[in-house]
Amino acid sequence: MPQLNPSPWFLILIFSWLVFLTIIPPKMLSHNLLNHPNPSDSVSYSAEPWHWPWP
Repeated sequence: MPQLNPSPWFLILIFSWLVFLTIIPPKMLSHNLLNHPNPSDSVSYSAEPWHWPWP
């Protein structure tokens, strides 16, 4: 049964992971964000106690 022979499938698996780990991450990391978050615009909210309408 040829599907039980791991030789070609193991090479395909290794090659595909090699492609995923060497080619795709630099392409994904090269994209620039258009809107950079500004921490000075963040508003801090104070927590208020919640009053339940029932006792």
